[in-house]
Amino acid sequence: MHRILLLESVHEEAFDLLNERADVTVASSPDAVHSDDQLAKIEAIITRGRGQITSEFLERCPEMRVVARCGVGLDNVDVAAASRRNLPVVNAPGSTTVTLAEHTLLLVLALQRQLHDSVCSVKEDRWSARGSYQGDECAGKTLGIVGLGAIGERVARLAAAFDMEVLYWNRTAKMNVPFKACSFHEVLEGSDIVSLHVALTKETRGILGAAELGRMKKGASLVNTARGALVDPEAICASLESGALGGYAADGVDPEPPMDGDPLVHHPCSLITPHSGALTRSTYARMCVRTAKNVLKVLCGEDPEPGCIHNAREIVSSPPPSA
Repeated sequence: MHRILLLESVHEEAFDLLNERADVTVASSPDAVHSDDQLAKIEAIITRGRGQITSEFLERCPEMRVVARCGVGLDNVDVAAASRRNLPVVNAPGSTTVTLAEHTLLLVLALQRQLHDSVCSVKEDRWSARGSYQGDECAGKTLGIVGLGAIGERVARLAAAFDMEVLYWNRTAKMNVPFKACSFHEVLEGSDIVSLHVALTKETRGILGAAELGRMKKGASLVNTARGALVDPEAICASLESGALGGYAADGVDPEPPMDGDPLVHHPCSLITPHSGALTRSTYARMCVRTAKNVLKVLCGEDPEPGCIHNAREIVSSPPPSA
């Protein structure tokens, strides 16, 4: 029977599917320490967003045949190390497109309409707060998309339905999209709201720092449903404090979970959700089951779903945004 190690829990339907056809071990935590004896016969490792599959980890698994992430991004998997071992890396491409696009628009609307403050004022019996309300509509505003992949494009189309103008920057040319292509800096300078949708790579880590924030319109908002490490949190806080940045909303921080008292999390002009944008019931089940099925196919010598297998040559880093 095949032996599989889960670094994190998965949807119960996916777990049952794996457990029917393999001997499944569930780690006590994503960063649990495993003995060499425990890893000696493991043939597959499955993680979600927190469990790290490193080169050192893989070296301790002599029988490894496949590694997998229940999700899309592969920044917690050492794809290059897996490729050196000729190990396929499985993920669930496209599984989070709809839900993350919806979550992005949710955050855009929440910032624009000052939703959090409005709700809190009512719960705290401060109905009079309506007198100082300064929210605004999205219609007529310009949304700048940084990264027009599947999620970014869907966000753009949702925004267009709200009568927003859309600008975008993407590392490769996009054909047949009804949105205006711009340089990275033009997107920052021309947008009322900027939304980040690029993968986290060495080149994109910290792409929104003090210099980039300084190019944005005074009072503009920034939304980040990609990765917390794309931004410089100290620069974000400083920009919020000065009023240069009108608001920051994100689905997660770096590191996760945040440190107690994290100033960005607790800033009155920030809205941070706990990396839950892709954890809707439907999406969570779908991406876990897809991943489980494809891992089992690899272990059984069958062809997995097209597009779900990656290696180092296919993970192309984005060039710097100024390119």
